[in-house]
Amino acid sequence: MSDAWLSIVGIGEDGLDGVPPAGRALIDGAEVLLGGKRHLAMIPETHPAERLTWRVPLTDTVGDIAERKGKAVCVLATGDPMSYGIGVTLGREFGREALTVLPAPGAFSLAAARLGWPLEDVTRMTLHGRPLSLLAAQIEPGAKLFILSENARTPAEVAGLLTAEGYGASRIWVLEHLGGAKERIFDGTARGWDAAPGADLNTIAVDCRAEPGTRILYRGPGLPDDAFHHDGQLTKREVRAATLAKLMPRRGATLWDVGAGCGSIAIEWMRAGGHAVAFERDKTRCRLIARNAATLGVPHLDLIEGPAPDALDEADGAPDAIFIGGGLTGPDMAARCWDRLAPGGVLVANVVTLEGEAILTRLQSDWGGELARIAVSRMEPVGPYRGWKPLMTVTQFSVRKPV
Repeated sequence: MSDAWLSIVGIGEDGLDGVPPAGRALIDGAEVLLGGKRHLAMIPETHPAERLTWRVPLTDTVGDIAERKGKAVCVLATGDPMSYGIGVTLGREFGREALTVLPAPGAFSLAAARLGWPLEDVTRMTLHGRPLSLLAAQIEPGAKLFILSENARTPAEVAGLLTAEGYGASRIWVLEHLGGAKERIFDGTARGWDAAPGADLNTIAVDCRAEPGTRILYRGPGLPDDAFHHDGQLTKREVRAATLAKLMPRRGATLWDVGAGCGSIAIEWMRAGGHAVAFERDKTRCRLIARNAATLGVPHLDLIEGPAPDALDEADGAPDAIFIGGGLTGPDMAARCWDRLAPGGVLVANVVTLEGEAILTRLQSDWGGELARIAVSRMEPVGPYRGWKPLMTVTQFSVRKPV
């Protein structure tokens, strides 16, 4: 016997006429109907169901649904509820066994159909209820983007950010009310975008094109040092790339960056698709971390100001990886980090002092893992000639916690 009691029916711009028989049956049989005013207005007044509308904050509405568990609750949603939609939230809250989801063609699928873009080649994101700076992490030459807008002003804001980042040559399409009688598509280039604001319900498509001289910030590890604002406390590019290789960023995984400096390790981890918490005791550096996170497209980086290891108590859960970039010589730093690390997680620590190296040697003896020394020299002018200037040698310890 099915445990499903909560159905989510996607509705397109064509309204109830586009809902298939199975979806109509769920709507007709609902004891509770939940949706926005636009969706509820589509339902005949003779329908006997209790009607609920979305409340702010959303958690209040989730509570309303929970109170009606066991009744036939039907949520009316726009398009595909599992694509940046309410289905994701409700599935996380109530579990997939409780849900029956019937999607309508979503904005991304319709946009791909209109432009002839293979959906698998397109990066999809939303700016609805999210900061514009998220876009910065997705921009690179040749990238194709689909963006769900916040409102009618979003296309102009996207054009402005693209231009500021050196991608003013990018072509932009705005697709409004896809799949309905009011569907409209118009386009232009980011630099000089002057289209009047249209409908609030729109999707933006972007074909990213860099202008000559634009510095390319790729998604892989090892961004140029000058991509970050810093006061000298920066894991240098070559060492940063080697460190991230040991940390192994992956989508959805969580990193704690302890003694974060300017936040470079945490930021590059997030640009690879993970979540991160940066711990930093210096207030000025915390401001640098926040600035770098916004500039490089990861404004949701969590930042905890305070001295580690005590500051670790302010973070929840067990991270998949921990990087100790500073403060290793403090009392119990390594042990406290090790205790919080998830089983199977990776710990990486870098030091440049003999005292730090002695601690890493002891840790490797106790926990196993690997020790490596990273020596980097960079070419610099020597009068009229050129020569190699060595950076401080970094000793690196990496270890995986037993499961």
